[in-house]
Amino acid sequence: MENSSLQLRLNNHLVDLSSPIVMGIINVTPDSFFKRSRITSDKALLNTTEKMLSDGACIIDIGGYSTRPSAEIVTQEEEIKRVSDALEIMLKKFPDMIVSVDTFRSGVVRHVVKNYQVAMINDIGGGTLDDLMFESIGDLKVAYVLMHTRGTPQTMQSQTQYDEIVSEVMIFLEKRIARLRLLGVNDVVIDPGFGFAKTLEQNFTILKMLSCFKELNAPLLAGVSRKSMLYNLTGSNAIEALNATTAANMLALVGGANILRVHDVKEAIQTIAVYKQYCI
Repeated sequence: MENSSLQLRLNNHLVDLSSPIVMGIINVTPDSFFKRSRITSDKALLNTTEKMLSDGACIIDIGGYSTRPSAEIVTQEEEIKRVSDALEIMLKKFPDMIVSVDTFRSGVVRHVVKNYQVAMINDIGGGTLDDLMFESIGDLKVAYVLMHTRGTPQTMQSQTQYDEIVSEVMIFLEKRIARLRLLGVNDVVIDPGFGFAKTLEQNFTILKMLSCFKELNAPLLAGVSRKSMLYNLTGSNAIEALNATTAANMLALVGGANILRVHDVKEAIQTIAVYKQYCI
């Protein structure tokens, strides 16, 4: 099940997605759901970044606002400070790395894209949490991850009522891709939003039918790393969910995922190697 040849423009470089790539997660937040991903010092930030890059991450995704269910609200000013402070440190040592910023606020987008070498915005709100998001992405001509969700991080788990989960998520993404195209945004990545306003069963229905999303003709990102859909299924916790993550990542690749967003880059790179040998 070979992925179709796709390209993504990041910092004026074309990234080939005909072979899947890895996005490494860096959280500069005190309350991310996976405790081991929380960065608590400049040294840890640099060490984590260096390891992810050396392990094979193509993109580093940095976030300053935890979007786990019932996450505490963070002011825009604090989010900008967290992300900016981290980017200053990271880009000084790794000036050529490809950076994605995980935010749903257009004010954060405008600040980080104008002041730092940010290639992509990863928006868990899919434009629903900030009316100026799409306009900002269009103005700045930056790549954009369009994710499906409902509500806010504080309310999303109460909004899991769907008649047909896959078709409704696809319609949401299709309509918003069309709006982005009208604004001149060509580099759009779609993300069905595992864990966001979805039950365990709904998450696995999407995973089973992931190949349907290729009909939208956009690169597909899968973010299942250490999520509750895995550790609740196995009766464990986020720390113990690496094996389940690897299994889910393989299923996502078979379903057509072009980008794996993960905490554990080395293991994801190994998963892609096995997938390519077996499936491509």
